[in-house]
Amino acid sequence: MIELTGKQARRFLLKKNGLLGAHRFAGKRGALAFIRQAGCIQFDPVDVCGKNPELVLQSRVKGFSKQMLGDLLYNDRALFDYFDKQLSILPVEDWPYFHRAREWHRQYGSSREEIGAVSEQIRQAIRERGPLSSSDLELTEKVHWPWGKTKLSRAALESLYFQGDLVIHHKKGAVKSYDLAENHIPRRLLTAPEPLPDGFVYTKWRVLRRIGSVGLLWDKPSDALLGVDGVKAEERGKVFASLLGDGMILPIKVEGISVPLYGLTSDRDLLETVDSPARARCELLAPLDNLLWDRKLVKALFGFEYTWEIYTPEHKRKYGHYVLPLLYGDCFAGRVEAINNRKEKTLLVRNVWFENSFRQTDGFRAALERCFERFARFNECERIDYPSIT
Repeated sequence: MIELTGKQARRFLLKKNGLLGAHRFAGKRGALAFIRQAGCIQFDPVDVCGKNPELVLQSRVKGFSKQMLGDLLYNDRALFDYFDKQLSILPVEDWPYFHRAREWHRQYGSSREEIGAVSEQIRQAIRERGPLSSSDLELTEKVHWPWGKTKLSRAALESLYFQGDLVIHHKKGAVKSYDLAENHIPRRLLTAPEPLPDGFVYTKWRVLRRIGSVGLLWDKPSDALLGVDGVKAEERGKVFASLLGDGMILPIKVEGISVPLYGLTSDRDLLETVDSPARARCELLAPLDNLLWDRKLVKALFGFEYTWEIYTPEHKRKYGHYVLPLLYGDCFAGRVEAINNRKEKTLLVRNVWFENSFRQTDGFRAALERCFERFARFNECERIDYPSIT
């Protein structure tokens, strides 16, 4: 078993995520490389100062712009939108691995009878007219849907998307337009057989992928495993034991944590660099950042407790509804509430809350200022309005 101090474990996690030292990822190729490493990044449509996947990438990818992600999704088709850890963005080469999810929606999706009656009509309309949104279809009948009653046009398009017949062609704000999957997914992927038909082997693949997404995980209930079936306590223990027996993961003992953590065996070389000098960077992280997927683990390793308060009633919020963790070097310095005022092209930094244990230095203040400047450029803001940092 590998033994690490808490500092070494933190440095490994941050290096794995491309958040410590010189940038490992740069430009559009770097954005794709990180998503391939992570398996997926989580999508959320709320856009206060960038959508969640954009925020994930801007903290890791040198020179990242929002257009790069749009290009990778809807021009290059190197990525696709689908359910993984909730709604996510995935590499297109992973399409075959979600065959069973598509089949589940085909067999058990809501309002199957009503949707089945119009499915070919919708496919034919797309063949004739090109990509369509729900407002382009005159199917106004209300049907049952997981989020309540909705128009048949929306339910049918989403159902065909869940089943893999359609993909998202593009988005305009919150409006999605859909096209036939065969027009965008390479045929070799579209017709590939299910790669891992055995359920237990498939669960192992998904857990291994999530370990790689975060960097380190433990055999405990974890939000990092959301969306993975078959990971209740007994089954999860068998999965970790099997991955360990296969030599796919390494057990790691971290000081102050009573249970072992596990990392990918393929990351052994990176583990050996934890004591190497690395430049401290100041970065703002996404609320649903891969590094934060297991917030109990983050608290155990970093002593940082983070709650995304967007769904917390206003009178119960401690900070704000959209607050970003602030990383400096190998620790969390605090959190920031930032708003993109698009009309005035201004980044409004409404609040900065520092951790009680964090000591500010001149070097940190300079790094934080550069961080805000980068974040303003990322949001296409021409100026920054923020309080003096004391």
